[in-house]
Amino acid sequence: MRAAALDRFGGPEVLGIQTVSVPTCGDDEVLVRVAAAGIGAWDWMEREGQMAEMIPGGPKFPYVPGADGAGEIAAVGKNVKDLKVGDQVYGSAFMSSKGGFYAEYVAVKADLAAKVPKGLKVEQAAVLAADGLTGLLGLEEHLQIKQGQKLLIFGASGGIGHMAVQLAKRLGAKVLAVASGEDGVELARRLGADAVAEGHQNDLEKVCRDFAPDGFDAALVLARGDAAEPLLKNVRKGGRIAYPNGVEPAPKGPDGIEAKAYDGIPTPQVMKRLNELIEAGPFHLEIGRLYALEEAAKAQQDVLKHHLGKYAMKLQ
Repeated sequence: MRAAALDRFGGPEVLGIQTVSVPTCGDDEVLVRVAAAGIGAWDWMEREGQMAEMIPGGPKFPYVPGADGAGEIAAVGKNVKDLKVGDQVYGSAFMSSKGGFYAEYVAVKADLAAKVPKGLKVEQAAVLAADGLTGLLGLEEHLQIKQGQKLLIFGASGGIGHMAVQLAKRLGAKVLAVASGEDGVELARRLGADAVAEGHQNDLEKVCRDFAPDGFDAALVLARGDAAEPLLKNVRKGGRIAYPNGVEPAPKGPDGIEAKAYDGIPTPQVMKRLNELIEAGPFHLEIGRLYALEEAAKAQQDVLKHHLGKYAMKLQ
């Protein structure tokens, strides 16, 4: 099969098209014919070898990256019960010893795969197993968002952020979305945020006070923590602040409120919950750009610049 792979860790130049073996499908795995792969803001770190110690048994070359994606099941292991050949699924292959989604086929643990939610195209679902899950875990598990609570989402127009706005509304929150650029503001407004502000405007602290005079119940920080810190002073005593690991610099909460870091770890329960929330009504997934497999190195560089939503790579 064709894959965007590396023979050694390094800069963008080490990532190129190679012919590699189709991975074997284990008893508890599904083999997915990849339709699209998500491009993660962390993919460059994986390419440079900064995550190598997380791979079971260490990295093997040629190395195929790609944490998340979606496609059609081509084969199922003998212990797999709930999925069958032909199902359209999305899944996570984060730090898999068998390689990731930057390839025509990927082997995924069956409990890290879920059917594509109704109403989404397969290339849209390709970005759910990393960014979608990370947004949902932040909102429900770490911030414990409840009906009527006031929530600040800082970084609301990115991959995680634009999904978090919609998920938070489904959970009943009142959302102030701080987005990047006029295009980001327009997107957050379209997605149903109760109020929207541009991250570089001068009166952000006033916007926060006007929106939540008694303070925010919670804040989800998805972009530069140092820029978010002046706004986090508006989180009330007893409120909660969370941010995914990888947000740099990490935000510090005001006195008496800890800003908690977390990982977006996929589980069958979270994927089921994510599907339920997405299928509850029209849900928009902003794929800012679709790249070809040959453009994998460019995509990894472009994702570090201003963009809306999530970037993905189309393979079929």
